[in-house]
Amino acid sequence: MFGTILILAVRSISRHKLRSFLTTLGIIIGVAAVVAMVTLGKATTAAAQKQIASLGTNILQVRPGQGFGRGGGGPRPPDFEEADVDAIRDQVEGVTAVAPQAQSTATVIYQGANWSTTINGTTASFFRVQPWPLVLGRQWTRAEEQAGKAVCIIGNTVRTNLYRGGDPVGTRMRVNGISCDVIGVLSTRGQGGFGDQDDVVIMPIKQVQRRFTGNREIRLMLVGTDPAYESAQIQASITQVLRERRHIEGGKADDFNIFDTAQISAAVTGVTTLLTSIVTAVAGISLVVGGIGIMNIMLVSVTERTREIGIRLAIGAVASEVLMQFLVEAVVLSMLGGLIGLLVAQGVVLGLGPLMQVDYLFDPQINMVAFAISALIGIVFGYFPAQRAASLNPIDALRHE
Repeated sequence: MFGTILILAVRSISRHKLRSFLTTLGIIIGVAAVVAMVTLGKATTAAAQKQIASLGTNILQVRPGQGFGRGGGGPRPPDFEEADVDAIRDQVEGVTAVAPQAQSTATVIYQGANWSTTINGTTASFFRVQPWPLVLGRQWTRAEEQAGKAVCIIGNTVRTNLYRGGDPVGTRMRVNGISCDVIGVLSTRGQGGFGDQDDVVIMPIKQVQRRFTGNREIRLMLVGTDPAYESAQIQASITQVLRERRHIEGGKADDFNIFDTAQISAAVTGVTTLLTSIVTAVAGISLVVGGIGIMNIMLVSVTERTREIGIRLAIGAVASEVLMQFLVEAVVLSMLGGLIGLLVAQGVVLGLGPLMQVDYLFDPQINMVAFAISALIGIVFGYFPAQRAASLNPIDALRHE
């Protein structure tokens, strides 16, 4: 019985191919938009988490100011000093290493090729805190660090643009006119929401402070922590030490901030999830519009086929069979639109993924849910036209012209 009704529904849809396609267009757009937005949102979240994970786990970032900027409208908070680094390393339980950083930008030159990049001055502790191994060469020695020698370790982007992917170890390049011996090459981290992490030259902090920044100030400290200790406890201890050293008394707000990489990951995930939800909700309106379109065209179909319905009722068909026929027709239309929408969504994701620099992630759950919702829309918006067809009086229906 159901098979016969399904065949009749498919025949009715195939008789008006263009009208059926236009009817399902709202469902196609709605399903495609919802699935594409959710899939891209999850891919973006995964990419951001991957970038954050590349910064390392069990790492605290300590910066001057009340946020990533200086915060507020007052004067710029003072930078950190070398003594602050020593105090945190020596006085705070659970700290494994502290890597101060001083940054600048410079143009690097090698045999006529030049490239503008970021210069990151730090200590050997940087490589203890950060999981960033070298693929070529070595780290600088303690003696080179203490003397502030002009040695540098370059990222893969700098290597590609200056050395065309060749081995730069042992060569000498110029950094803003200063000759620097290349002693190592960092492994590739790639690009993402934090920019190109491979576009960097790492040098001993004393060299950078003396030749590039012109002062001994520290704008960032990376603090490695022991996973056996609670992060909140370590952050509280660091806060206490820095408040004492920066002479912050009473209820005055801190003029520095501490970020845990886990907190950054949670914040980024929360923001991307919220944005994905908002965009998905807006896209979901298309599904409702598509459902209204289906209801409208089914009402038109009932009007066009009133005489046919009258004949079926007159020769013995019961109202439930008529209702089922039109309801199945609406559901088939909606599910067909949902299926096409899923295919369109995969094409959109495959097309936009490389442009957004995110990996393709197939989520079977959202695809199944979207397809089920398309079927539900067919039932909800197809019931009224089907009920109207089933409630027709056979005599009045046979008189209809």
